[in-house]
Amino acid sequence: MAQEVIRIENLTKIFRVVHEPPLTFQKALHNFLERKNNCQELLALKNINLVIFESEAVGLIGANASGKTTLLRIIADIYAPSSGAINVKGKVSPSLELGSGFCMEFTGIENLYLYGAIFGLSRKAIGRKIPQIKEFSELGDFLDVPLRQYSFGMRMRLAFSLAANINPDILLIDEMLAVGDLSFKEKCFKKIKELKSTGMTLLLVSHNMDEISRLCDRVVMLDGGEIKKSGPAGEVIGEYNKFMGSK
Repeated sequence: MAQEVIRIENLTKIFRVVHEPPLTFQKALHNFLERKNNCQELLALKNINLVIFESEAVGLIGANASGKTTLLRIIADIYAPSSGAINVKGKVSPSLELGSGFCMEFTGIENLYLYGAIFGLSRKAIGRKIPQIKEFSELGDFLDVPLRQYSFGMRMRLAFSLAANINPDILLIDEMLAVGDLSFKEKCFKKIKELKSTGMTLLLVSHNMDEISRLCDRVVMLDGGEIKKSGPAGEVIGEYNKFMGSK
């Protein structure tokens, strides 16, 4: 029986949004006395319950602002839930947003060491990984160039190559496969399938239903921060297409 690697129970995430610029002391005092509040609470996720198993590939789909990226960031321990519980077992390797976490003034190599440290790898350990990351990314001498000179596609290659080549237990991908040429996408698909065969778990956020159906065993559809449907990829994608067509 497959082992649980992620268990989420009654998870809710609320963001506080400030609608005014920083207040003066006098304005803050006036708002306090008048009981005025310039903050709004936005419910991003509501009572999420989800269990994901070892070597499973799960797609997260939904319209913009449905809570997909927020959920991925909580699993990656970037955001903390407002309430509820989450238990993650194993080493998580997130590829969240294009170039997220990179320093644009550092070279590709320097960013690999920086990201490696974030993943808990020693300098020696990431140094051993660099040749295979370099080969996979096909960036060559560009690894010695500052990231501000990279295109979006080049940053995607660097981020995915690092995330996929540090032997993660759980790989999180947020729209990372949407950028890049066809041949590199095929290379990424092949790498993901190779990692899955070793027991890696995949969570993929994408608006590309072809990518989702190709890579994912199960799909979770979110809307308004809630899970509306979870099940086999073809079934949930069909439901999602009907739902989006009705909007």
